[in-house]
Amino acid sequence: MQNVLIVIHLLIVIALVGVVLLQRSEGGGLGMGSGGGGGVGGFMTGRGQANALTRATAILAGLFFITSIALAVMATHGRTQRSIIDGAPAPAGTTAPAAPSGPSAPNAGGVLDQLRQMQNQGGSQPPQPGTPTR
Repeated sequence: MQNVLIVIHLLIVIALVGVVLLQRSEGGGLGMGSGGGGGVGGFMTGRGQANALTRATAILAGLFFITSIALAVMATHGRTQRSIIDGAPAPAGTTAPAAPSGPSAPNAGGVLDQLRQMQNQGGSQPPQPGTPTR
């Protein structure tokens, strides 16, 4: 059933492209060779042709949307819903973050404060992650 709908969808797309290219634009488009006024060899008058092509475009566009939605529904039919979060493995060694030690001022314990403490203590190595500073 899905293959049949895909073939119908492709036929609608080809027809829609053809109808759009046949319409007259400001520059004439591919429909410029029809004579414009619909002379002796013309199929319809200019206004009648524009109305027919506009109506055909609207009908084909509606069919395109209907087949697109039907294909989307058919593609998702029978699939179980699952979340990306549910399937994600937990990283190894995950622990709760340690509570910061030291003053509770907004900027206390920042990188600059740690560097000042190291400079005052005379230490040359930066503190290791996960170890509390003094």
